[in-house]
Amino acid sequence: MTRAVYIAATDAATRKVTIALGIAELLSRRVGTIGVFRPVVIEGRTDSTISTLSARFNAVGATGVTYDDVHADPVRATNDIVAAYRQLAARCDAVIIVGTDYTDVGAATEFEFNAVLASHLGAPVLLLANGQNRSPGEIAAAIAVAHKELANEHATLLGTLVTRVAPDRADAVRARLGDTGIAVLPELARLSAPTVSDLMTGCSGTLFLGDGAQLGREVSGLMVGAMSLPHILERLTEGVAVIIPSDRAAGLLPALLAAHTAATFPALSAIIMTGGMDLPEPVVRLVDGMEPTLPVILTGDDTFEVATELAAIEGRFSPEATGKIDTALRLFAEHVRGEELLDRLHVTKSAAVTPLMFEYDLIERARSDRRTIVLPEGDDPRILRAADILLRRGVADLTLLGERDAVTAQAASLGLDLSAARILSPFDPELRERFAAEYAEQRAHKGVSVALARDTVTDVSYFGTLMVRLGLADGMVSGANHTTAHTIRPSFEVIRTAPGAKVVSSVFFMCLEDRVLVYGDCAVNPDPTAEQLADIAIQSATTAAAFGVEPRIAMLSYSTGTSGTGAEVDKVRAATELVRRLRPDLPVEGPIQYDAAADPTVARAKMPESPVAGRATVFIVPDLNTGNNLYKAVQRSAGAVAVGPVLQGLRKPVNDLSRGATVQDIVNTVAITAIQAQGERA
Repeated sequence: MTRAVYIAATDAATRKVTIALGIAELLSRRVGTIGVFRPVVIEGRTDSTISTLSARFNAVGATGVTYDDVHADPVRATNDIVAAYRQLAARCDAVIIVGTDYTDVGAATEFEFNAVLASHLGAPVLLLANGQNRSPGEIAAAIAVAHKELANEHATLLGTLVTRVAPDRADAVRARLGDTGIAVLPELARLSAPTVSDLMTGCSGTLFLGDGAQLGREVSGLMVGAMSLPHILERLTEGVAVIIPSDRAAGLLPALLAAHTAATFPALSAIIMTGGMDLPEPVVRLVDGMEPTLPVILTGDDTFEVATELAAIEGRFSPEATGKIDTALRLFAEHVRGEELLDRLHVTKSAAVTPLMFEYDLIERARSDRRTIVLPEGDDPRILRAADILLRRGVADLTLLGERDAVTAQAASLGLDLSAARILSPFDPELRERFAAEYAEQRAHKGVSVALARDTVTDVSYFGTLMVRLGLADGMVSGANHTTAHTIRPSFEVIRTAPGAKVVSSVFFMCLEDRVLVYGDCAVNPDPTAEQLADIAIQSATTAAAFGVEPRIAMLSYSTGTSGTGAEVDKVRAATELVRRLRPDLPVEGPIQYDAAADPTVARAKMPESPVAGRATVFIVPDLNTGNNLYKAVQRSAGAVAVGPVLQGLRKPVNDLSRGATVQDIVNTVAITAIQAQGERA
């Protein structure tokens, strides 16, 4: 049976999309296909709730009818809504129904309309009440009326959420909720902040200069640049959008673009030129040569009109507003007891595990017990974009290595908020001396002096690794623009292998359409011995179990069982016997070919009595050549998401990135490293 929840608000501006996003993230960790349904929408307009959830969670979206349809024939409109919902529900494991927006159904009857729909759709109601500028008594009174209305329409109440509550009133509101209360969410100003895209739409503008990818950056405020340049510069604040008349832009625009990139001035969110006049050709050439990324919007409206229009705009969610989405997800996660909410919905975890389910489970586990991760490559735009996401989501506390002015300037040019990160220079004199002394002590047997160590430790990989060794960070993630050897060599020298580990190795989590497999070792050991291969298998099984994959180990070879001979297959056979002797609790099979390990039909023919054949979850390759080609072949041909490499066998977690790593790869790897660090402290 498809599970559903109907999000209904007592009035306008309750931030239903924030709640819908949070529920979608919860569901994405338990079920495969999520639907999002809007019963009533505005005719001719793309529904931003559906587009936002579809882009973020691969949700399947559908709508019922328009407001005009409801006015014309409410009974027919209701029937059409029910039919459209049932068509969507048949395709999904769970559906989030987002009620009306208090636009024009009629304020006096709109909640009643939503209650009736929830009853017809058979979906329990998650009731939202707006706590903005209301006393606890006023909020409680509005909730009581809504509860009575739901009962009158025979709708089931799932629970009550109050949003936009002043922080100093949160405890008092929470005390008034009673048994139906699920959470109280404080008001968060940045969720009301418009994006540059919102402003561009609001003034009917076009992108004149800059990076279109930055239209999703948030705007902290508006400033009309109607004074002299020095006075404008004095009044700039972080994230402000500056409105300037285009007939003065020849002098103001280059100066504002320069101020935006200067470390001595706040970063802007946009420049809006009014009046629609063209710039002189030499000025166009000048600003083009500056290669600005900051969005510059051109509108034909006059300055006063634009300032008035834009001051009234409140931010909305859209697929491009990634910062706002990440902020909303963190707010929900920090204040809503997600597991309790899912239990009320009776949502059980699916046996299948999709890539999205695996990734969001990583985020939640890392966020539940935050650790500090150092990112040595603070000059890489992908690292900075990932850091912005990680900080907004509260996944980990971050230290970025680099010179503060350079890092903050680059972050500003990309429209990122890294204010919560620690930015540390690898030439910091105090730490450099401390690290040099530590490194010299650890490498004294190799003839390393303190003088030599002073130069070595300024290398970002060594600096970051020494932070981990000395407890200044819980883990490190690097490799976006460094080789694997450069990233992990310092770990071998100063962190070393964990007790009982014979070798440092790696695994990839291969997220297929409906399950997660573990491949090891595909990144570190070129040609392991039988003893090392057994150690890799045991480590990989431990890693798999730590991340929710039940380990059933397949020791891969070019032959299955006793059918083959030769040095390579003998090595695998010996490694398999070692695993059985050292860890008799682990199900292991080998030598075994990949098809016999993964395909139940082949397994029945080749190894019918094996508890692993056809059901393997941990695949151990005999050498790096096999492993690297295997994971890349599966990644490309099966469309699998490869998460890793994840290093194992070190005393403290250090993980390597592929130099082709995407922003999401970096986010996932930091989350994995944080989870490994949780285990180190357990």
